[in-house]
Amino acid sequence: MEMSLHCLFPEAASISLEILQSSPSSLVLPAVDCKATKDLLSFLQASGDWNLKNLTNLDITHLEVDTDKPNLLVVQLQPLTSGLNEISTLEAIAENDKIIGRLTRDLQERGIHFSVIYTAVRPSRISRKTDVVWKLRRQLMATEDEDSLSYPPLNVTTGNDTCILFYASNFSLVANGSVLIELTDATFVTQSVDISSSTCSDTNATLSLKYTKPVNGINSLEIRFIMTNMFYGGSARNWFTLDSVEIVQDEEKLAKYNVSVISAPAEYSFHCQLVGTSSLYPSRLIPSNTEAINWNVFISRFQIQGFNVENGQFSYASDCTGFFSPVIWMSLVTSVILLWILAYGVHMIMQLTTNSRFDDPKGPALSVPQTE
Repeated sequence: MEMSLHCLFPEAASISLEILQSSPSSLVLPAVDCKATKDLLSFLQASGDWNLKNLTNLDITHLEVDTDKPNLLVVQLQPLTSGLNEISTLEAIAENDKIIGRLTRDLQERGIHFSVIYTAVRPSRISRKTDVVWKLRRQLMATEDEDSLSYPPLNVTTGNDTCILFYASNFSLVANGSVLIELTDATFVTQSVDISSSTCSDTNATLSLKYTKPVNGINSLEIRFIMTNMFYGGSARNWFTLDSVEIVQDEEKLAKYNVSVISAPAEYSFHCQLVGTSSLYPSRLIPSNTEAINWNVFISRFQIQGFNVENGQFSYASDCTGFFSPVIWMSLVTSVILLWILAYGVHMIMQLTTNSRFDDPKGPALSVPQTE
């Protein structure tokens, strides 16, 4: 291979050292601004006589290459959703390493002269302040996150009033286990998403997000968040719940998910650090039909409010993480067991008694009846 350039943008994945070391030239960029990545393809196309290919579907069996021009491939890797535990993060990095290795081997086997840029669609964190203030129910030992994104939440209006607010720092889907669909920019940055089918009322609300050709092979994609507002006598107040999430591909394939643990008082918004199809997330999207199995959903720093929106801003947020976390519950159970052992030991010590009579060696032998 005459040239193989490997370039890594932030939040993409780790590249195996073997591939980097075997490359005649390699470059790792530790930080790239989101605005720079948006104009990357047009800049590269204008700066040289490249055969430029942007790969979102990692299947290269039908990839068309030009033997007369240098081939520059821009590969978008699966995002590493922030907030995962250490094991899940390592697994995600390993999966991206496998993608890089498989793609490099396939290109080499086909004898293609190429340069590759491995990147993410956008960085997940930008060191900028935002006006969005998170007010979470659980604040013990919490610190304010100074690194937050700079875009406002998506809002749906009826007339002059805002009726639905939606925010996420990362919003992406994976179709059929391989096709990555990154929706964060289209939803919040450029706001090219169509929300005209969204509906609002006092008892029901539907946030409809329609995307036109989000990736090659999908002409249209609609995502619906279906919410209800009901009165519950047990708490003597109204609560809103996110009942289901639907994904409609090309207006015919419907994937439907039931939602767990997404509810809040009607006057509040709902916030959760991680929402998606993974069983590791505190709020899960549970497939309810066979088509839903073909999709993986990743949403980080999810916040939504479908009722009682005032001044176009989120209300106080009810968080998916309750006050009693598993660690707190384990500590409480351990403390109760230790206290029970201590109480039992003290009780047994208090039951000890001394002899009331003693044997005198100079007198007659002491006789104790069996009834005593």
